[in-house]
Amino acid sequence: MNKKQPYMNAGAAILFGIFGLLFFVLIFRYFSIEISGEVNGQPLAAKAQQKYNRVGTLPASRGIIYDRNKVVIAEDTAAYTLIAILDKKMTTSPKKPQHVTNLNKTARELSKYIDLDESEIYRILSNGKKESRFQVEFGKAGRDIDYNTKKKIEELKLPGITFSRDSKRFYPNGIFASHVVGYADRLKQDDGTYKSVGKMGIEKTLNKQLTGTNGKLNYESDLWGYILPDGNENIKPAQNGNDVYLTIDQKIQTFLEDAMDDVVKDYNPKKIIAIVADPKTGDILAMGQRPSFEPESKDGIENSWHNEAIETSYEPGSTMKIFTLAAAVQEKVFNPNELYKSGSYKVTEKSQAIHDHNYSGWGTISYLEGVQRSSNVAFAKIAKEKLGFTTYREYLTKFGFDKPTGIELPDETSGKIQYHYPIEKITTAYGQGSAITAIQQIQAATAIANDGKMLKPHIIDKIVNHDTGKTIKKTSAEVVSTPISADTAKEVRDILETVVTSPKGTGGRYKIDGYSVAGKTGTANIPGDNGKYLSGVNSYMFSFLGMAPKDDPKLIVYVAVQQPELEGLEAGQGAIPVSAIFNPVMKNSLQYLNVEPSEVETAEINKLPDFTGDSVEDTIKSVTEDGFEPVILGNGKKVTGQLPKAGSTIMEGEKVIIKTGGKLTAPDMTGWSLRDVMKVASLANLKLNSKGKGFVTDQNIKPKEPLKSGDYLIVDLKTPEEQWTDTENTDEEDNTEEQTVQD
Repeated sequence: MNKKQPYMNAGAAILFGIFGLLFFVLIFRYFSIEISGEVNGQPLAAKAQQKYNRVGTLPASRGIIYDRNKVVIAEDTAAYTLIAILDKKMTTSPKKPQHVTNLNKTARELSKYIDLDESEIYRILSNGKKESRFQVEFGKAGRDIDYNTKKKIEELKLPGITFSRDSKRFYPNGIFASHVVGYADRLKQDDGTYKSVGKMGIEKTLNKQLTGTNGKLNYESDLWGYILPDGNENIKPAQNGNDVYLTIDQKIQTFLEDAMDDVVKDYNPKKIIAIVADPKTGDILAMGQRPSFEPESKDGIENSWHNEAIETSYEPGSTMKIFTLAAAVQEKVFNPNELYKSGSYKVTEKSQAIHDHNYSGWGTISYLEGVQRSSNVAFAKIAKEKLGFTTYREYLTKFGFDKPTGIELPDETSGKIQYHYPIEKITTAYGQGSAITAIQQIQAATAIANDGKMLKPHIIDKIVNHDTGKTIKKTSAEVVSTPISADTAKEVRDILETVVTSPKGTGGRYKIDGYSVAGKTGTANIPGDNGKYLSGVNSYMFSFLGMAPKDDPKLIVYVAVQQPELEGLEAGQGAIPVSAIFNPVMKNSLQYLNVEPSEVETAEINKLPDFTGDSVEDTIKSVTEDGFEPVILGNGKKVTGQLPKAGSTIMEGEKVIIKTGGKLTAPDMTGWSLRDVMKVASLANLKLNSKGKGFVTDQNIKPKEPLKSGDYLIVDLKTPEEQWTDTENTDEEDNTEEQTVQD
């Protein structure tokens, strides 16, 4: 035993030395870490902060878009993303699985609520499982799920199916100024979050102002991520996007949307463009088009990506005559009582003739009647002979037709004024050849409605800080030009009112009970793919630009309807669908704005009296005073017959054929409709044969030749475009294609 003692003491000494060394190393390491605060060059404080400090995101809301009266047009709303948990480790109790256990059932049930086929959902789940993914999502179909759908899916109690909360852009009015408001898409960011980005309209133009800045929350947590009671917190609040107030009025926009829907249903046009504006401020109160789209689902957007009123220029047709007339009145070269020969006009000896819309014109008439009848010849002569081409070109610039208006919408285009050759200069005067936008016409019309002061159109009323309510930017009325005087503007409105009220005017369909309307019709040719104009009675852009009340306009309304499907007696009557939008929108909007109706003198249409036995002289006077056009057959002194018959109710401006005693002679029926020719044939007891459609171009019994009972009356009829084609084929002096406009 004694021999072992030394070895035991030596072993104990060795162990003591080893443990002493370890203790020394531990003490050294402790004080080294304590003093330096680092391990292996890594600061412990930073490591601890990294492990126990959490950073949370405080999401910012995108700004709200309101109408002028704070009615919501676009806002963020709660949305949910569908998630399927696949990791078995999430399940701690087999009785309550927290992961997807039955792929087939899950796919079958989810396919009832999201826009994916059952097979595609199954593929996503099975691929995720094969790849040992913790969870999977379902792409676009699984995002932006509303609360009601989320609730229905949760009621299925499918294991592993859960949701993450997010937000989406919500457009409560559906199809509502869709190309003006635009839409915002949710785009995935580098950090895995989603952000709304404007892609069209106001959402795009003001994307920076509408987009907020996310905030941050730094806090200390325990091992499981819970906030420590006494931990430090550092909060950087989110800055929500600014709110935008549009000049749009939700009520007036709704009037417009409903009217356009009705016309689409009844006439199925290729396109509709419509704008309602306040001429005193330049504010756009409504703007719409068809086709349109639903901004939330994007349904229909493939049919029309462009805001037609802003991004498309086209030949305006006779609405352009408003501004040619205004220039002539301002220059004091328009005499309403001066006479001219309508029908056709050559700007130079070698140029092709331009024609009035009925091709043959109305004989020698006054310039006032030329405006009322929308005579192309009248405005061609005004541009060349009254104003002069140089002066007229200056007015095109004054009215803003050669540059964009600057309205707060993206991708605005400018007009294209073709003004090189004499033929182009006169066709521009009546709205053909050159192209302008709808918004340019609205801007120019403010000068007529606002006593000569032309106002820049605005779609933004103000921008407001969402969090503080402070107004950041406010839009005010902006005069961009004064092309005419107040007296000129008043005179032009007075003249344009007669376009609507006169029996000879083209705007009779635009009368509104209780309100005086001043305006101008337009019917423009549409270029085809082959460079030539489309043919057919409905192949036009029909339009009307009007303002009311005439003496102090509160609203300007522009409506254009392209290629409506009009049949039978309606064929070629483009005013029918256009007035179906203009009239209810104008009237309802004026009443909504509490504009008091006034007594408006309207031409009264009485039943036609019986003129039999009356003197021809008295009959002519009576027929003319009632707003009808008398045509006399015979050289007698007394009336022996009439058509339409006594008691008939007829349209203003319609021909009344008066038969007298004595020798009957043929009237000049060039330009007549077949209906009026039939009246002559009936009263003179002629056998009528007709060829073609449209207006009379030839008659076998020449004017002033005797009409004998039982003779054949043969008439050829052609549409205006057919008449033009005939002239084009025989006239080789000028290769310039003629421009024609119908009203």
